[in-house]
Amino acid sequence: MTSPSATSPLGAARRVVVKVGSALIADATTGRAKSAWLEDLAADLADLRARGVQVLVVSSGAVALGRGALGLKGKLRLEEKQAAAAAGQSRLMRAWEEALAPYGAPVAQALLTPDDTENRRRWLNGRATLETLLTLGAVPVINENDTVATIEIRYGDNDRLAARVAQMASADALVLLSDVDGLYTADPRNDPNAEHLPEIRAITPAIEAMAGGANAQAGVGSGGMRTKVEAAKIATAAGCAVAVTRGDVERPLARLAGGGRATWFLPADDAPAAYKAWIAGALAPAGAVTVDTGALAALRRGASLLPAGVRAVAGAFEKGDAVRILGPDGAEIGRGLARYDSTDAAKIAGLRSVEIEAVLGYMDGATLIHADDLALTARFEDRP
Repeated sequence: MTSPSATSPLGAARRVVVKVGSALIADATTGRAKSAWLEDLAADLADLRARGVQVLVVSSGAVALGRGALGLKGKLRLEEKQAAAAAGQSRLMRAWEEALAPYGAPVAQALLTPDDTENRRRWLNGRATLETLLTLGAVPVINENDTVATIEIRYGDNDRLAARVAQMASADALVLLSDVDGLYTADPRNDPNAEHLPEIRAITPAIEAMAGGANAQAGVGSGGMRTKVEAAKIATAAGCAVAVTRGDVERPLARLAGGGRATWFLPADDAPAAYKAWIAGALAPAGAVTVDTGALAALRRGASLLPAGVRAVAGAFEKGDAVRILGPDGAEIGRGLARYDSTDAAKIAGLRSVEIEAVLGYMDGATLIHADDLALTARFEDRP
């Protein structure tokens, strides 16, 4: 790998997550892995490891490789996708093992579902496993567990999975290898005046609008630029820089490290701790609580959410689930882990803490959401 550019966050990173999409992995004509491309990327990964960088890979491709092996054609039903994933995952891992074998890098498979990043206990277990694999010198190759996941319990694309992995592993940089070289002010396929954005320091509504719909500014995969921006929001909130760059080029990581064309989403200087970042980035909150103006002001001062400040409870959630916190106007102002389930939360909403035990017959703390388990949105924190 060429000497890292001083301006590239990849040069300073000590732990890197690289996301690879299906179109880069699988040949659409043969249905087989692109071994030459994988060998090329493996050389990049080996160079990073030689510099003391720990590397994790989030790799799509199981369904694409499996459908070829099973002779599946056209649009697949859910059960066919799951069958293809089952047949293709072993082929995907074999391709990675063969690519990294010349460098003596052991490969370890990790299959995740949203429960593994949304459930605090499983998140901690997953984090410990990844830490151990990296300590042992392995390259974790991570994919969504498509064989068992249903539409209702899926990440839906590996961009967001990669962001969750970067967050879980406390990575310094996340590289999303794509078929585009970054974010533009408009879709460059349709607008010749579209300008490339090399660096983004804050993901504003205007930036999100530039990403457009599901497949805007990207032609393959299940996500597109919109999901990449959503992934960047999750990862940068955890202090991880995110690059979107082309993967279908020679030595893509070497090019990026040398200052190659990309869009870098940079984390804020005051990025929250990993625990609160995990709460703030919850993909599927189980419910919501609406607070009054007094509670809103108290939360902004760093206080816990007391039952007395809750005006309404929505959804069905258990104790420990992530819930959205809504202001009096219905806008989301933060997220937190509930200390009571939705049924009991509804019973004590609006009550003083000293009344909880009389109503429920027990008391599991005076707060509905403790300040330690609560993360406010950046826009709410910035309000005057």
